[in-house]
Amino acid sequence: MAVQTKNDFNEIVCSVTEEKYYKDDLFFDYHSFVRVLSGEMKVIQADKTYVFGSGSTFLYPRNQLCTVIKYPLDGRPYRSIVMTLKPQRLEDFYKKQNVKSGESSSPKIKEFYPNPLLDSLFDSLLPYFRLNNQLPENLTTLKIEEAISVLRAIDKDVDGILADFSQPGKINLFDFMQKNYMFNLSLEKFSYLTGRSLSAFNRDFRSTFHSSPQKWLTQKRLELAQQRIREEKIKPVDVYVEVGFENLSHFSYAFKKQFGYAPSEIPSL
Repeated sequence: MAVQTKNDFNEIVCSVTEEKYYKDDLFFDYHSFVRVLSGEMKVIQADKTYVFGSGSTFLYPRNQLCTVIKYPLDGRPYRSIVMTLKPQRLEDFYKKQNVKSGESSSPKIKEFYPNPLLDSLFDSLLPYFRLNNQLPENLTTLKIEEAISVLRAIDKDVDGILADFSQPGKINLFDFMQKNYMFNLSLEKFSYLTGRSLSAFNRDFRSTFHSSPQKWLTQKRLELAQQRIREEKIKPVDVYVEVGFENLSHFSYAFKKQFGYAPSEIPSL
């Protein structure tokens, strides 16, 4: 089994990856507050790639697209604690603090320097993963509110992310898809992120790109893979997961069908 979730409290989870790696394309409508305990996590966004090792702590904002790859390292499994900061929890917290909701112009992943408050928070969570039963709701609430308070104490700008409860509005479809086509998400999620219903997304997509979404996405991902293999000398086995394909055999078949040769046979420039 590649991935385990130990004592899943829904909002406070210990995630474990024991095999070679685990990869997924993700989109959440909530924030994730993460402490990596061992192993390594690579988070690939359209414009930046982050690598988080043991001891790293970061906040992943909601409504963002990314590819996540988790690796064991130095003989130890990938292991992390993930706290889910759901919008309702945050709204309840900020109402108590009498802080009005705002709107973040461009939330990015925020990595935090080592801090005793962070160490205390995550160390206090470790014993809970030895429980056999669900963590009581009142304790979950206390730990989530503690996490929010710690974030506010160590980062004066974090309210701009946590207190933003706005929903994605209708945006430029061409620009968004050109930037995010490599993420292997459903069309329903692409439509939501561009502020459209699924039917409006399909209609606008065909009008903009003169192609069906699936055909266009496959072609763009194959072109990116060809470029990275040829110019960056990346092996096909290492590139297919980062350009939106589920498995190597499907990638190799689609690549040869598109270009007339296998990924391993790309001619030199």
